[in-house]
Amino acid sequence: MIENINEILKKNQLSVTDSRRKILEMFQHTSGALAHADIEKQSGTLFDRVTIYRTLQTFVEKGIIHTIPTIDNSVKYALCKDACQAGHHHDNHVHFMCDECGTTYCLNNISIPQVQLPEGFRSTQTDVVVSGICKNCND
Repeated sequence: MIENINEILKKNQLSVTDSRRKILEMFQHTSGALAHADIEKQSGTLFDRVTIYRTLQTFVEKGIIHTIPTIDNSVKYALCKDACQAGHHHDNHVHFMCDECGTTYCLNNISIPQVQLPEGFRSTQTDVVVSGICKNCND
């Protein structure tokens, strides 16, 4: 798994640092999305808030992770698919947030429909977030 992480960083012309490796590893070992606070909690005192924030921003800019808006106007992050690259995210899928456990899932098989905008408007990103009860909490 470490070689894969190092390859991802090198492919995106990023130096391999402990913080980048550890944060990317967290994303690879979670089934849902992570918030800044989740990463801060999991890393303990290894990295300060600014290092985590800068790492997340760099990963978003490079197309390694994508952002997911939340109901409370904060942001969560999830790994991008292979098609994403610096400045061009192609994660055009629906996200689901569980009201019970708080987990956010990428529903990769459900695409966001094309939105027809009025003349003169140009879309740069469309986000669809569905909230409810996930299959794990519904049992």
